[in-house]
Amino acid sequence: MVDAGGVRTPAQVRAQQARGVLLASAVVTAALWLIPGGELVGYPLVLVSTFVHEMGHGLAALLVGGDFVQLQVFGDASGVALTATDGDAIDRAVVAGGGLVGPAVAAAIGFTLGRTARAARLALLIGGVLGLVASALWVRSLVGWLVALGLVGVSLAVALVPQDRWSQLWLVFLSVQLGLSVFSRGEYLFASGAVTGAGVGRSDSAAIADALWFPHWFWGGVCGLISVAALGYGAWLYLRAAADA
Repeated sequence: MVDAGGVRTPAQVRAQQARGVLLASAVVTAALWLIPGGELVGYPLVLVSTFVHEMGHGLAALLVGGDFVQLQVFGDASGVALTATDGDAIDRAVVAGGGLVGPAVAAAIGFTLGRTARAARLALLIGGVLGLVASALWVRSLVGWLVALGLVGVSLAVALVPQDRWSQLWLVFLSVQLGLSVFSRGEYLFASGAVTGAGVGRSDSAAIADALWFPHWFWGGVCGLISVAALGYGAWLYLRAAADA
């Protein structure tokens, strides 16, 4: 609502800022796709999605009571996460699926926290500290360290800028990129094998099929639906806040 004097309410100011942030993120993303050489700038963002994917495996392992041993990201944008569980089939399936849905869940969290600039800044500060811890505990490759520490450095630097809107812009921009990776790298959901810098192995969908029942493409579809649902919910929350007047 607008008061009798025509002055915008704080809610309206936040909503307008949220709309502007989303528009700016979309414009920058489109530029990366359309401008010649934009893929060179986009390459680090692809590595970030790989890092988040592998973190999804590791965090899922911790969630089921297992161990997160190490994480590696390679220059070809592939990665591996070494984990250990007690051998239970459900636990193995959860760990394998954690990577597949990780980017979408991270994007949903980013959209949710990015609804206000203050929450976005707090998210970047906490995320930056947690990123440093993750780098020390689990990252074990040069590219992985460059990606993790680069992401941490930029996020903390942006969070320390006096104007909160820059934190909101960076968090929403990252969320948009992770959300797009769900679709741009969606073919992996239905692959039976994976080629990474560590060698050739079974895909995550195939690992779920090995632990449970049904073919790998079925589980790829299930993880895809979960990813779309999580991403859609986070985007809906953000857009609802941006539309609030």
